[in-house]
Amino acid sequence: MFIEFEKMLKANASSLLFSSKKDQANWFESIKGKSSYTSLITEIREEADKLLQNPIKELTFEEFTIFRETGSRLEYEKSYFAKRRRLNTFAIMTLLEPTDSAYLRELHETIWSICNEYSWCLPAHLKNSPEMNTEHEEVLDFLQTIQNPNYTIDLFAAETAFTLSEINKLMDHVLDPLIQKRMKQEVYRRVLLPFQHHSFHWETSTHNWAAVCAGSVGAAALYVVDDERMLTSIIDRAIKAMSYYLKGFNEDGACMEGYGYWQYGFGYYVYFADLLKKKTFGAIDLFKIDKVDQIAAFQQKCFIYKNKVVNFSDSTETGSVFLGLSHYLKDIFPKLEVPETELRAAYADDHCSRWAPAFRNFIWFDENKAGKPWGNATYFLKDSQWLISRYNAHVFACKGGHNDEPHNHNDIGHFILQSKGETFLKDLGSGMYCKGYFNQERYSFLCNGSQGHSVPIINHQHQSAGTARHASIIDFVTSEEEDVLEMDLAKAYHVGNLEKVVRKFIWKKKHIPEMIMSDTYYCTEKPTSIVERFISPVLEITEESTGVVLAGAEKIKILFDRDKLDLSIQKNQFLNHFGEQEEFYQLDFAVKDLREVIRVDFRFVFGE
Repeated sequence: MFIEFEKMLKANASSLLFSSKKDQANWFESIKGKSSYTSLITEIREEADKLLQNPIKELTFEEFTIFRETGSRLEYEKSYFAKRRRLNTFAIMTLLEPTDSAYLRELHETIWSICNEYSWCLPAHLKNSPEMNTEHEEVLDFLQTIQNPNYTIDLFAAETAFTLSEINKLMDHVLDPLIQKRMKQEVYRRVLLPFQHHSFHWETSTHNWAAVCAGSVGAAALYVVDDERMLTSIIDRAIKAMSYYLKGFNEDGACMEGYGYWQYGFGYYVYFADLLKKKTFGAIDLFKIDKVDQIAAFQQKCFIYKNKVVNFSDSTETGSVFLGLSHYLKDIFPKLEVPETELRAAYADDHCSRWAPAFRNFIWFDENKAGKPWGNATYFLKDSQWLISRYNAHVFACKGGHNDEPHNHNDIGHFILQSKGETFLKDLGSGMYCKGYFNQERYSFLCNGSQGHSVPIINHQHQSAGTARHASIIDFVTSEEEDVLEMDLAKAYHVGNLEKVVRKFIWKKKHIPEMIMSDTYYCTEKPTSIVERFISPVLEITEESTGVVLAGAEKIKILFDRDKLDLSIQKNQFLNHFGEQEEFYQLDFAVKDLREVIRVDFRFVFGE
């Protein structure tokens, strides 16, 4: 197999994105006159004009050590990603305006600055790394470290190697030869040689790290490695890592990390697969592997109304679309839906300023692929236990699953209700990433623990984490009129006297939809407390004799029996993914008459 790989990878030494430099120059010149590219080019040009007025900001030692001292990531990462934004912007502007020396000058300076960074990794990913080890080293060990570099390769070190290698290939006719030499040296020193001599945890990960890291290392190697055996070895390991990435998906293709991580991880799978396919003239085609077509279809299932997405796990409530990626996938998998152009991710939307998607939003964009709004659809992702239903601008989504999923939240039985883009029962999504967010403190964060989800609190206990904490699907039936999903949540809780908790959703889809939910508790002895908690945005709340009305631009009424339930409403807050305080309401319905078998019923009616 190794020899076969070597023969395949020797086959194509040409540019992988354009057939020639002339073709490349002609293409960039041609899009400047096309109205379909105007908004994207304008965004990048305006960003370049702004950046030209501000000198490059070097990464400081003080910023680098903030995470070590306090656990805060935002300070260093803001400066780190701002420099990547400069790199992308001036590279694209140089391709668009090759005679403007100001853009090339700033591109040179940005590349030089990135090559001077202590590490291409984020400090949050350098815990217990060689880069942070300050213990005394013997002279021999120190020399071995220099001769056999042991740099950490995280997501962003790998991405930086990919970025510099691709820019170097695209622009080797205009970049200063010394800059080119430095770029190639640093890609080898920081990424390719460490990868050749060491193994990394992400090579057997079943989440986005495997795809992003392996895809980026593999892509960089395709561009800069001339030694055939070294290239073959790297690509072989990259493909194996991709197989682990695919293992993280069920057969239904759901990305349980959330839509943003689908866009990220699967995006890098596609970027690498495309380059590898071109390098081998189609002999190695990672798009033909089982499940890849289902993973590609996740985007059209995850979006629920315009730019709103099902944001289970570490996901934001709104998303934008990489049109370049979407159009490319449509060519590979013709059955995919093409999103509306209005959902296009603006150039500045990616706060991490990743080169690969930004550049492919240019070169893969197809002005002939006109998208359309998301239509009525019901998707039951059986393996992942997600139900998503869109009907006439009303949305219901719920999940079962288990509590050890990638970027896990303890959220078995949780659900979302929306009307015309307005959320009434919500998922808080991802919180602000910090040290505690990814260690034993994780479920103390409201957005991660079940206390921040629309699930029961039983005997004052929240759901527990772990694979053993899972839902059991009892039944699912779908028709034009309604969807019915029934699941047992009992194993999500560490409550000894709890035998079953049957949560039944009935989503009625005719005319104006409504949702009926019932929870039936089976206990071996009378429980001490049962509270049904619902999570809503901060809306106008009006209590009535038969229920409670949540009102924004639209309304929803939650009907319940006040003789059986006591309602209390509390405003709470959490730090969202961008470090902003976000408020929400907890609606707690406490069961009054506690028995061994208890049934609690709710009816959610839109427009009341």
